[in-house]
Amino acid sequence: MATLPVFRWRLAPDDYATRRQLRARGLRPGGQQVAAQLERPRRRRGPLVAYLYRIDLAKPVRPMTAAKWAALAKANTARRICPQCRMDAGYVIPSSLGTCVTCAYPEEPPQ
Repeated sequence: MATLPVFRWRLAPDDYATRRQLRARGLRPGGQQVAAQLERPRRRRGPLVAYLYRIDLAKPVRPMTAAKWAALAKANTARRICPQCRMDAGYVIPSSLGTCVTCAYPEEPPQ
């Protein structure tokens, strides 16, 4: 098994890119193996590692189909429904609360 070339932070050649950089260009790795590794040194721990892919082997991002758009809309709608009162909150329910704000903090009667 061949070892990956390792580049230091900001010193990688222009024909390599991370997944995020590929996505910003409208590309995806497209099944290719990791071509190189980028390392950013840190003081007290091991280096941060990013995997690089060759841009010339990358493929265009697949377009969203109507079925994918529908599934995404359904999932986003489900994130807005409060599991306690079953109402559409009008916003995405925070995972820290688990319910809408109205159910999480009901008004207490005055004493």
